Amino acid sequence: MSTRHVLLGLLVGGPSHGYDLKRRYDERFPQARPLAYGQVYMTLQRLVRDGLAAIEGTDSDGGPERTLYRSTDEGSRELVTWTAEITPPALFVTNEIFAKVVVSILVAAAADSDRTSDAAAYLQAQRTAHMARMRELTALKTVPGTDLSTVLSADYAIAHLDADVRWMTTTASRLTTLTAEVDTA
Repeated sequence: MSTRHVLLGLLVGGPSHGYDLKRRYDERFPQARPLAYGQVYMTLQRLVRDGLAAIEGTDSDGGPERTLYRSTDEGSRELVTWTAEITPPALFVTNEIFAKVVVSILVAAAADSDRTSDAAAYLQAQRTAHMARMRELTALKTVPGTDLSTVLSADYAIAHLDADVRWMTTTASRLTTLTAEVDTA
């Protein structure tokens, strides 16, 4: 996710302080990796440097000085361009789960132990963790008053977790073939 463009998108609603942008980010992207305040302010400085945002002014309201940022016309054009760009599907997807299955087979082969059962045990434990997270997200969606951003984010996460679970099931059924390939390599 492009932090730069997300913060720029949050500025579309009008001038904001970095603190307010961080709060709105947390509200709009509840299941996303959290942004640190330092990351928000560093990104805002870069947006200003690049002419996509400008400093509207500063105020203190009796506390520390706070800078008010706004989107520029160039920033608005950049945002329109970014939102229209198609994100290409990944050519190859490698994640930690895939890597752990392959490595568990290799480690077991080196130790001359039952590679199929080691990888199968890992896949089963990972599947259990995924299913628990899917149940948590499903419950989150049913809480009365849950905002649409949270529901959409949970739906997205559930779909990805479900795809992982389907991959784990398919991979578990292929473990004998996978370990045989390690034997011949």
